[in-house]
Amino acid sequence: MTPTTAPAKQSTTTAKSDRPPEARAARTGRQTAADLAFLARALKAPALLDAAERLAERAQAESWTHLEYLVACLQREVSARDSHGGEGRIRAARFPAIKTLEDLDLAHLRGLTRQQLAHLGTLDFIAARENAIFLGPPGTGKTHLATGLAIRACQAGHRVAFATAAQWVDRLAAAHHAGRLQDELVKLGRYPLIVIDLCRDRDYAEKDVGEHDRGQL
Repeated sequence: MTPTTAPAKQSTTTAKSDRPPEARAARTGRQTAADLAFLARALKAPALLDAAERLAERAQAESWTHLEYLVACLQREVSARDSHGGEGRIRAARFPAIKTLEDLDLAHLRGLTRQQLAHLGTLDFIAARENAIFLGPPGTGKTHLATGLAIRACQAGHRVAFATAAQWVDRLAAAHHAGRLQDELVKLGRYPLIVIDLCRDRDYAEKDVGEHDRGQL
């Protein structure tokens, strides 16, 4: 007689939670929110966290895909970083006054058409490493134009250095006397845009807020 053994039956155990579905869903939602907050802090992306919370209901209502929701949240974070970065670059440039292209009075721009201004506003001259030189009599908005273009460059992600011609001469002369002129030139070479304003320093104090700047770039 050959002994036989019956296969053991697999035992299964099913754990049942005493929590109602609503409680489990609430706990899951809280955990997800906590995880999202932690990950946003780790990525240093506060705008992403805010967007995820604000766009969640809209995404559900409009039946967004997961990728559409993710892209929308990331776009908010990128826009916020661009905005904050632009503000920081504007402060670092040390403009004597904040003047934008939108505030520029085209009637004062002699010899410059609206189409030419629009072309300058694309900042193609920066990418092409070309110079933009504005010449004309005082009070025609040359410094305003240069500042407006430089501010747009800051908002587009470019670092900008702004100073009057006299200030640039003093800065380079000081570097030369200190034996670090080459280092200073290398440092300035990292700026995509350098503005040289031929306006006298005292002109900034003499003009009223509403007047156009004097000087040349």
